[in-house]
Amino acid sequence: MPPVLLTKRIEFAASHRYIRPEWDEAKNRAMFGRCYNPPAHGHNYLLELTVSGKIDPTNGMVVNLFDLKRVLLEVIEEFDHKNLNLDMPYFKDQIPTSENFSHVLWEKLAVQRDIGALHTLRLCEDEDLYAEVTGGDSPNSATITKRYSFNAVQPGHQGREWDCFVSVRGMIDRMTGMVTDIGALDQLIQERVIAKFDHKDLSTALSRRFVTGEVLAQDIWQELVQRITQGTLTNIRLVPSRDLTYEVSA
Repeated sequence: MPPVLLTKRIEFAASHRYIRPEWDEAKNRAMFGRCYNPPAHGHNYLLELTVSGKIDPTNGMVVNLFDLKRVLLEVIEEFDHKNLNLDMPYFKDQIPTSENFSHVLWEKLAVQRDIGALHTLRLCEDEDLYAEVTGGDSPNSATITKRYSFNAVQPGHQGREWDCFVSVRGMIDRMTGMVTDIGALDQLIQERVIAKFDHKDLSTALSRRFVTGEVLAQDIWQELVQRITQGTLTNIRLVPSRDLTYEVSA
């Protein structure tokens, strides 16, 4: 039998600031934008930890949920309501980006023997941005996912809101702490996706009589895959409603 995956979510709060002290103000602001603003900005983080294992025949569980919750609470207590730059020694020499923070949490959880084998750790800054590391990632790689939204008319339907989740995987830059330049990604999505589809009729935008969600997701992939130069596009997830999703993956 294949292993079973179990995911537990837990929330905590912390603040951080993106800054390289050796850079001047202009370079820091050009690279990090509003994330550079002093003194710091806070997040209600959502940590999603997925563990893998076989079902114990005596209790029917992959891992005892009480133990999993206890370990998660013990780990995040160290970071809860802290300034990651000033209070946490882990970020003395690296920026506390979601990518770097995810690896710090992974290392602390990986040594816990009561929660089984770690499979995936997802750290959400908010509903629009999260970093993810897996058991197959090196200590210097991660995936970053950002959500974008546009309103468009699909043939045969009224206008609807489309959520587009763009995932980029790569090595974490040692200086910036990021897999990809989020500002550059935002600009690319604005130019190649939002401007093309927002408040448009999709049949006109794509010059097709019929436009399915599959066609739209594939077109967005083609618009982005060769234009993302920092990191590699790994997934496009297009969500037109709570009960329907289209995906294109590398």
